[in-house]
Amino acid sequence: MAVLLDKEQIKEIIPHRDPFLLIDEVNELEVGKRVVATKYIKEDDFWFKGHFPQYPVTPGVLMVEMLAQAGAVALLSLPENKGKLGLFGGINNCKFRQQVVPGDTLTLEVEIIKVRGPLGVGKGIATVNGKKAVSCEITFAIK
Repeated sequence: MAVLLDKEQIKEIIPHRDPFLLIDEVNELEVGKRVVATKYIKEDDFWFKGHFPQYPVTPGVLMVEMLAQAGAVALLSLPENKGKLGLFGGINNCKFRQQVVPGDTLTLEVEIIKVRGPLGVGKGIATVNGKKAVSCEITFAIK
């Protein structure tokens, strides 16, 4: 998949920084509407030291955060949102379907399905090799 935005370009849009910038690249972007991003799951990712040392698995809540960061790229790319923050307003209908382990490549797709004032709702799906790992609906509050 082609790289549209690398980590440095992502940091120009969202305020997250290491170790909590959890997307590696943006591959597709329809400003304010849709985004496809990638997270390469590596053995040295910070959470594997404690989750779990003998059985490394990516925490589901961090995968939801990865989806939220991708969605924030789509919403904060709008000119009127430049320099603002995207905060969680809610997480609905979240389902974890498979474990994500070191060596996996997580594809993060978020479609913005509703925007009203400072609130937006995105439908997110994270996949590994085309198989769903996480799906959820995220409410964003733009501050």
